[in-house]
Amino acid sequence: MFEHCLKTYPEKPAVFCMGQTLSYAELDQLTAQFASFIQNHTNLKVGDRIALQMPNILQYPVALFGSLRAGLIVVNTNPLYSERELKHQLNDSGAKALVVLENVAEVASKVVADTPVELVITTQIADLHKGWKRPVINGAVKYIKKMVPKLHFQNSLSLRKALAKGKSGQFKKPAPVLDDLALLQYTGGTTGVSKGAMISHGNLMANVLQSKLNFESYGLNEGEEIFLAPLPLYHIYSFMLAFSTMMQGNMAVLIPNPRELDTVIKEMKRWKWTGMSGINTLFVQLCSHPEFKDLDFSSVKVTLSGGMALTAGAAKTWQELTGAEIFEGYGLTETSPVVSINSGGHNQIGTIGVAVVGTEIKIAGENGEEMPIGERGELCVRGPQVMMGYWQRPDETDKTIKDGWLHTGDVAVVQEDGYMRIVDRMKDMILVSGFNVYPNEIEDVLSSHPAIGECAAIGVPDEKSGEAVKIFVAPKAGQSIDKDELKGFLRERLTGYKMPRYIEVRDELPKTNVGKVLRRSLRDEELAKLRAESA
Repeated sequence: MFEHCLKTYPEKPAVFCMGQTLSYAELDQLTAQFASFIQNHTNLKVGDRIALQMPNILQYPVALFGSLRAGLIVVNTNPLYSERELKHQLNDSGAKALVVLENVAEVASKVVADTPVELVITTQIADLHKGWKRPVINGAVKYIKKMVPKLHFQNSLSLRKALAKGKSGQFKKPAPVLDDLALLQYTGGTTGVSKGAMISHGNLMANVLQSKLNFESYGLNEGEEIFLAPLPLYHIYSFMLAFSTMMQGNMAVLIPNPRELDTVIKEMKRWKWTGMSGINTLFVQLCSHPEFKDLDFSSVKVTLSGGMALTAGAAKTWQELTGAEIFEGYGLTETSPVVSINSGGHNQIGTIGVAVVGTEIKIAGENGEEMPIGERGELCVRGPQVMMGYWQRPDETDKTIKDGWLHTGDVAVVQEDGYMRIVDRMKDMILVSGFNVYPNEIEDVLSSHPAIGECAAIGVPDEKSGEAVKIFVAPKAGQSIDKDELKGFLRERLTGYKMPRYIEVRDELPKTNVGKVLRRSLRDEELAKLRAESA
């Protein structure tokens, strides 16, 4: 499918970043050179793993598709990993090569010697820019901003040299079958040791085709759309959207750091963009930006939400300011990732839509029995996008995939019309005097408060009720939060046992690298306090 797009849309823009565009013809040439380098100038063989550790820059799709064209298995790697996290992932995956942006390569330089990595390919941020832009940008980053650390690797070369070497030969096209691995996508590790989900070529292509039907419902056309990609491509959600975008001859606008809101706004001004992906946190932050309301949104066809629950408040504000609906979907790393989504013309805020074509859904009770429509239970998924299993962890695979069904660990309800609602993660459910309290519900109410920018609800131990609800809130810029006023606001909207017993106001809440609030970190903090008090 990738080669079909290269032949069909050679002159169309494929990807843009920081002032530079690559056409599909240029992407064809560069990925072919990278594949040729891999096959003709390294010891890497078909089926070997190669780790990519870069933010959203032009080099990422070149290394990604070049590696796949060479028959390698890609290991997406977070540029912000600690030494422990990076060492674990490189060792666990058995990656023999690493492509890394110099700006973030200091950690890699400290751990690579203790991993199977035999070759490190380094790149500077503007290596694929043309003319004077490349030396000027790279020089400014290295010598003026001093963002490039001193590095030493036993066996390394630059990406530009690798591409130059690859010019001299041809690569032999692999012929992957559906069950051949394409990707080792590591889970966040918030529930234990980070595990590599084995995503096959068949998994990826199934999810591209499943998603394509929804793209059509939004009025999107092949070879005509411009998608903003502010979320990091090493995360499966953004990866699949960019992957699907480029597999359909459209253009992806890569934004290296979504936390730099001024940069996101700049790209929104630059392009007549038709779609973007985001998460609730990003939508709230953008809507609060002073320049956002003055942008031209006339070309926008679709905004997609995933990664965390979309709150009704965020969806309403976004539509009021942009005139465009947010369509929420649901997925996991283990499902490549899309399981369900709201389609054009049939959007239901507060739901995750309906299962994408070819996907079976089951709501399982405590004993594995299938629950009737309208009853809560664990969401289980079966379909062609479900991973092959966890890399070298058959025991973990057996715990997650049972009789062909992937057990998601999410509590869900299927409505009469087939639309689904995620009630919460099973482990996040709070039990107050025997009543189930779901943090998502409380957070949805909190997010509708005009002064609250970020929020999280957790359960804390309580002698009387077993657990009590504690909320953490952070104000929007220029706002303040009055606890008494907030309590009154919540009493009007929540039944008694759901009312927070404790309220903590902070400047900001702990989040993952893609902006998802980390309830687990907040729970860990509370448990540490209790242990300290009891000691």
